[in-house]
This record gives sequence, C-alpha cells and structure tokens, in this order.
Amino acid sequence: MTGTMTMNRVIHAAVRRDLGRLASALAAAPDGDRARARQLGVAYAHLHDQLKHHHEGEDTHVFPFLARVEGARELVEVMESEHEAMATALADVHAAMDTYVSTASTGDAHAARDAVERARAVVERHLSHEEDDLEPLLLPHLETPAWKAVEKKLRPPSLAGSGRFMAWVQDGMTDPERAYLRSAVPVPVIFLLSRIAGRRYHRDVAPVWQSAT
Repeated sequence: MTGTMTMNRVIHAAVRRDLGRLASALAAAPDGDRARARQLGVAYAHLHDQLKHHHEGEDTHVFPFLARVEGARELVEVMESEHEAMATALADVHAAMDTYVSTASTGDAHAARDAVERARAVVERHLSHEEDDLEPLLLPHLETPAWKAVEKKLRPPSLAGSGRFMAWVQDGMTDPERAYLRSAVPVPVIFLLSRIAGRRYHRDVAPVWQSAT
C-alpha cells in the first residue's frame, strides 16, 4: 500500500490478508476433513462479520459525511454501487462455504475457493478505489470535530466486538500498520482489548490460520 496510513487502510489490509488466507486454505483443504471445513467456516463467518460492520458503517455514517464534501457526491454514488456488488459476491461465497462445510469435499472446497477469488477481485477494486480516490477527499477533514463524531459511530457496539476487531486487525499486520495503530490507540488499550476482550478471536479464529501455515 502507498499513501497516508489511516485506520481505513489498516482494516483494508486485514480484509485482503484474510481473503488471501481463505483462498489458500481452501485450495489445500483435505478431502473429507469435516473438522477443517468447520474451522474455515468459522473463520469466514468472522471475516464476513467484520466486513459487514465496516461497510454498514460507511453506508450509514461515512458516505453521508462525504456527500457534503465538495467534489465527492458522484464518487460516493459509485462507492455505494460497489458495496452492492460486494454484497452479491460475498453472498456467493457464503453459499459456497455453506456447501463446503456440509460436505467437506475437495470439490466443494475448490468451488468455494473460486467464489472467494471472484469476491476478492470485486473487493479489491472497491478498496483500491476508496484508497486512491475517496481518501484524498477525506484527509483534510480527519481532525475536524465533525469527522471525530463520525469515528465514534464507527466503533463496534460492544466491548467484546471491540476486542475481536482489535485482535483481528493485528493478526499478521505489518510494522507500518502496527505503528499507525499504536499512534491512534494507547498501547495498554490495544493490549486489553485484543488479549482480554478479544480472547474469543484468539480461541476460535487465529488457530485456523496458524494451522494453514
């Protein structure tokens, strides 16, 4: 990634990482391994929840804010249409993952991988579009009271949700992303959220990716 690091980019990096992990894990899934199929189903469900929260927050809070920024209205309309395309692609992944979890067959794992790869292309177009074209319009507003109010509304609605989010974004993040996160959130808060409130992520999701390496 190039450009100014933002929390948006930290989240995007985690999404890209997990879609890549999932595609690779599905490609290598052993035939008939129901335990592995259930693991990957849990991991995808977590990723889908994080994406859903992120994009619903954009639809509800970020895009209305940006629609008031000069030069952004038409771009926001494009972003909204891209969200619709992503929802359709992810629905296909959801269906394919449900099938794979129910059968644990290599054929269904590969079909799910193909659905993930198609969704990955749709998601990447949107994430790159946001970073290249939308973020530059937002950057001048990041320190304003109006944007700070939007940021508060984007936070997960519960302590457990904040913990899962914090554990998730750090799972495999790069040094620049980690440095930004520590500049934006006090280190003790990061630790408490990710290791204590986020213990469910470490129990249920992180081992899925560790077993894929």
